[in-house]
Amino acid sequence: MLCVSATPVLSQSPGAATLAQQGQELYEAGQYSAAIATLQRAIQAYATENNTLGQALALRNLALVYQQMGDLAAANEAIATSLQQVQSSTDANRLPVLARVLNLQGSLQLQQGQTEQALATWEQATAIYQQLGDEAGALRNQINQAQALQSLGFYRRAIATLTPLTETLQSQPDSRAKVVALRSLGEALQGIGSLDRSQQALESALAIAQQLQLPDEIAATQFSLGNTIRAQGDAGTALEFYRQAAATTPSPLTKVRAELNQLSLLIDTEQPTQAQQLVPQIAIQLDRLPPSQALTYAQVNFAQSLVKLGMASSSTGDSSLSAEQTLLRARQQAQTLSDLRAQSFALGSLGELYEKSGQLTRAKTLTEEALILAQSANASDIAYRWQWQLGRILKAEADSQAMREGKYAGAIAAYSSAVDTLQSLRNDLVAINPEVQLSFQESVEPIHRELVSLLLTPDGDATSQDNLEKARQVIESLQLAELDNFFREACLDAKPVNIDQLDAEATVIYPIILEDRLEVVVRLPQQPLRHYASPVSKQEMEDTITQIRRHLVTRTTRQFLPLAQRLYDWIIRPVEADLASSDTQTLVFVLDGPLRNVPMAVLNDGEQYLLEKFSLALTPGLQLLDPRPLPVEQLRVLTAGLTESRQGFSALPNVLPELEQIQKEVPSRVLLNERFTSTTFQQALAETPASVVHLATHGKFSSELEETFILTWDDRIDINQLNTVLQTADLTQTNPIELLVLSACQTAAGDRQAALGLAGIAVRAGARSTLATLWQVSDEATAMLMDQFYQGLNDASLTKTEALRQAQLKILEIPQFRRHPYYWAPYVIVGNWL
Repeated sequence: MLCVSATPVLSQSPGAATLAQQGQELYEAGQYSAAIATLQRAIQAYATENNTLGQALALRNLALVYQQMGDLAAANEAIATSLQQVQSSTDANRLPVLARVLNLQGSLQLQQGQTEQALATWEQATAIYQQLGDEAGALRNQINQAQALQSLGFYRRAIATLTPLTETLQSQPDSRAKVVALRSLGEALQGIGSLDRSQQALESALAIAQQLQLPDEIAATQFSLGNTIRAQGDAGTALEFYRQAAATTPSPLTKVRAELNQLSLLIDTEQPTQAQQLVPQIAIQLDRLPPSQALTYAQVNFAQSLVKLGMASSSTGDSSLSAEQTLLRARQQAQTLSDLRAQSFALGSLGELYEKSGQLTRAKTLTEEALILAQSANASDIAYRWQWQLGRILKAEADSQAMREGKYAGAIAAYSSAVDTLQSLRNDLVAINPEVQLSFQESVEPIHRELVSLLLTPDGDATSQDNLEKARQVIESLQLAELDNFFREACLDAKPVNIDQLDAEATVIYPIILEDRLEVVVRLPQQPLRHYASPVSKQEMEDTITQIRRHLVTRTTRQFLPLAQRLYDWIIRPVEADLASSDTQTLVFVLDGPLRNVPMAVLNDGEQYLLEKFSLALTPGLQLLDPRPLPVEQLRVLTAGLTESRQGFSALPNVLPELEQIQKEVPSRVLLNERFTSTTFQQALAETPASVVHLATHGKFSSELEETFILTWDDRIDINQLNTVLQTADLTQTNPIELLVLSACQTAAGDRQAALGLAGIAVRAGARSTLATLWQVSDEATAMLMDQFYQGLNDASLTKTEALRQAQLKILEIPQFRRHPYYWAPYVIVGNWL
């Protein structure tokens, strides 16, 4: 990652200054060995002249040359000596020199993986530049800080730092600093999944870099643009940007990184011939690069591509072009750097290679070594990967042994450590480096599911209560991790909640989709946990969910019914008798993955829908619940809606009677059409003491944060904006907002994880509960249902879920609506159901 650093600054001392000037010229000409010799002479000359600051600057410049050569040990020694010289100086001009020394020290620290130290160093340099009134110096270091934040996974903090900087730079002449700031902003936006904004920032950076004719900045920006466009799914354009970056850059490291991304993209798009052609030239370039953390990660990246090309070990062809030899070289170079993080990553990746080839003993040894190194470096962001890997290896070893009680204990312990480490991270589930970052679906999610599978596998006897409780906690952790990943930041407060204390008559059901089966963990009122499994594969479960969803939304046939009965048999049937004999009135579902897209109300036992038996609620997890019921005596509603077509969305003519009917049932303030703007909505929230906010407007829930929004007359309100607005309202009111009603929103079609957006709104909206629809239902049916629902809310004897159930049953009784669940099933309460 590029860091902005000043060019060498020279003292005006006559003899030493001449040598220092010559050293700079040699450095700029790329004659690094000659530059080192000349700068060393300058340092001696400054010492003779007793010029401490001059000596410190020459040492700083010497460190810069060593950095360019890749001799980080020598660079560290030179910068440390330079820092000592400045700190021992009493010269009145020491502060500018100290700032420059710190600037370069931060760059060296970041290059060696000491990201937190780099951040602290640049913060110190920024404070000095600000004290000196040097705006340009402060700006450079703030950009550097933002890049360090990205390396730590704090993308939103980086964006918060960069956004005002880029706005300030807009009014200034085009410069290298402006290019770097815009590119850094684009990279951070890519990190949070805001791909369109990322592309805009990167294209602006590229235009300026091309206008200023800065080849290094042009190439670096083309590389980043390739990454963003690749994430958008445009492989052809991404490949072209990678090729342009490789052809443009004067930096050997940027060139090889661009070619590595070309290689992986060619493999992903099934172009093996072109991929094979890149392999030899990448190998040659990697051999020519000086040791650095970036080189270690590049080699790991290369090895991963070689594995996909069938070039895992030396036995498969040229040993110099095998993944095994590449990783061995990466390990050796990381050891040369004394970089614990890079060593850990190289060793762990080698262990993974042996794991895949069935060499479990070697894999286990290397993985344990990698884990020790990661823990020594406090690198939790990679330690969890080796804990997971160790768990897989121990499970594989156990599977190869004779059955005995407790054989999975070691694997469970390793998996549990991985989950605990992930919980301790809770930032963006950070990666060491963007080139080796694994996605949530590839890394974090499987750890939780594989641990649950182990915990619920009978190990010599029936599954213990301890294992059941642990499985429940793990699946709740997965729900929380999914939401963290959705928001791209750790933004949710989780606290354990005992369901018996929350609702003594509720049963909590956790359906868990595993590769080979559906596991269901159940907590009946005042009873211990139990579980049961259905032998249905993940693929069959997902296919069933896709089919029932399609038939529910199209409303043209009754083909949903056999599918609804199948889901009932898998999820409810095994506990049906126990539910009947218990005091259960409410079923609370903590739904897994694509199951969130299906209303549990439609599950059918062959005679009745589940809705006809129980009140139904959804929660992303008990840990996210606020246990207080809705205070009926304070019920006031702020309603807002659109009846007219806006921003390409259709008109909703029945919104007006819906809001008018609510106004008859409870005291309400109404914002309709042009009165429902983002600004007026925010003002009304601040002015109106409402415990319920009812929005009758278009909106969409998606697995993508950027595609989850609510429509106003003039704009779209995304989740984070909604959170800010509602929390601001909470601060100005005596009582917080208890219920958010979204009566015309829908989940994104074809998105298996779309209802994650609904869960995101529910937990981030600042309300204790959210009532929403899983698809855009008939607004006539919605108007009638909402009238009934608010009547129920006014009844102190009914919970929110029971009020909704009674309203749904009323709709179900109407002949024109009873014929299909499309009209009454999509309404769900997410969050507190009391």
